[in-house]
Amino acid sequence: MQKIFLLLFFSFLFLLLDQSCRQRNNDPSKELINQLQLKKGDVISCGTTAQQFGSVTFETSCNETVKEDFDLGVKLLHSFEYDDAEKVFARIIDKQPGCAMAYWGVAMANFHPLWTEPSTPELQKGVKAIQIAQTLSSSGKEKLYIDALAAFYNDWEKVDHRSRSLRFENAMEVLYKKYPGDKEAAVFYALSLDAAADPNDKSFIKQKKAGSILQALYLTDKSHPGIAHYLIHTYDYPELAQQGLAAARQYASIAPSSAHALHMPSHIFTRLGLWDECIASNLEAASSAKCYAETAGMKGHWDEELHAIDYLVYAYLQKGENDSAKKQLDYLQKITSVEPENFKVAYAYAAIPARYVFENRLWQQAAGLELYPKNFPWKSFPWQEAIIHFTRLMGYVHTNNIKKANEELGALNDLKNNLLNQKDSYKANQVDIQIKMAQAWISLLQKKNDEALALMQLAADMEDKTEKHPVTPCEIVPARELQGDMFLQLGQLTKALVAYEAALQKHPNTFNALYGAALAAERARNYDKAAECYRQLINITGNNSARPEIAAGKKFLKANRMK
Repeated sequence: MQKIFLLLFFSFLFLLLDQSCRQRNNDPSKELINQLQLKKGDVISCGTTAQQFGSVTFETSCNETVKEDFDLGVKLLHSFEYDDAEKVFARIIDKQPGCAMAYWGVAMANFHPLWTEPSTPELQKGVKAIQIAQTLSSSGKEKLYIDALAAFYNDWEKVDHRSRSLRFENAMEVLYKKYPGDKEAAVFYALSLDAAADPNDKSFIKQKKAGSILQALYLTDKSHPGIAHYLIHTYDYPELAQQGLAAARQYASIAPSSAHALHMPSHIFTRLGLWDECIASNLEAASSAKCYAETAGMKGHWDEELHAIDYLVYAYLQKGENDSAKKQLDYLQKITSVEPENFKVAYAYAAIPARYVFENRLWQQAAGLELYPKNFPWKSFPWQEAIIHFTRLMGYVHTNNIKKANEELGALNDLKNNLLNQKDSYKANQVDIQIKMAQAWISLLQKKNDEALALMQLAADMEDKTEKHPVTPCEIVPARELQGDMFLQLGQLTKALVAYEAALQKHPNTFNALYGAALAAERARNYDKAAECYRQLINITGNNSARPEIAAGKKFLKANRMK
């Protein structure tokens, strides 16, 4: 009996000592770490720019032996290289499991503030990581970083994504104000402002606030990846884009090892109609992303490659380079496997073929467009699926098949209701704009001209009040451009020109809006305006596009002796 008592006593003593040791060393349970299922492996770099991700210094209480890794992890976060960032923070946890901020890094890698909301597995991982961080953190700046991120993850099952993003912004503001001289606090606060911005706010209150913070930092630090990157996102709006041009032209050289950094400048180039720069940016990004997938041993392609191709095809089409655009489309339609199967991939698969037929007014092909690939989980992406149905509907309208057009309209309404049931009001509104445009063109086909024009005006007004999603280079077809097409078809030439010029204000140097404006002006005998638009179109295309619209422009200029 005495032996049993002694055995129990020493066992209990051992447990107390073990617990005390864990507390002294800030060593969280290995079981909890294992539950995180952290990504492991090396950071992947392609080409001759091995691990060039810019310059960051992030001070923590973690051991100096992990400082270089921690700075690398933060640099990767700033370029949205989230998988590789998690690998770096996992490496730190292996070396120093008591480093609280490493778990913060894991949680940030699963948040990705400016993309779509995290998946359930990402949220679950983020919650576990931040809970461990909270048990290790005691006071000071690190606690504020960790608590700010906890504000996003807390109650994620009950509280919607936008509300939690606002909580993150408010908590980051506290950190920023308490440590006004801390560069990283300022950069992450600016990111939180962009993440919490209301897409319906046309005054851009939060974006302008973020921009003022970042611009001040950019004046003295042009090698920080987050400053340049977030300036691009902050100004990714027609009204603000010019302010992001300097950062756009700098960012790729700051972090050339990041495929996303190579692509991201094209957001500003697209907004400003700088098609040659957009093409160069995305050719590099797609090549880097392809290299990444091969080096990582992926079974298929990486999502960043398809994202770059989407922007690339759009730019080629605006330059009238159909052959180059078609080459990319054919390449896309041989890709059957992509990692991960996310919102970017779904958008690229739907948007690229839709853009090609829409831009070229290939209505028979539009009517026959199919979801590709068939084995893709389209039911998880109703907004992207709607793009195909809308394109088919417009194809049926222009080939006089009203029965099929109405069937596609029914599919669009079902998808909108699906999004409303998911409480995704933004995407539901995007589909609703397509529905209004579709109804307008069906009404036009039925000779209900006044009804058609009223619906088209409503769609255009709705789109003017809503920003495009950050994943997209542009709407599949801008509502103002389609409104111009409708006015042109009805012979209302002055109104057509106004609509096309409104489209060009938001989307400068776009092929069909320029051609439509030129055609409307020509038919209205406003030859000076027609010549101006034709010249601009020919200049944008480099005078070597094979599209018939360019030939028409040259013929007009020659006939009117204008050069």
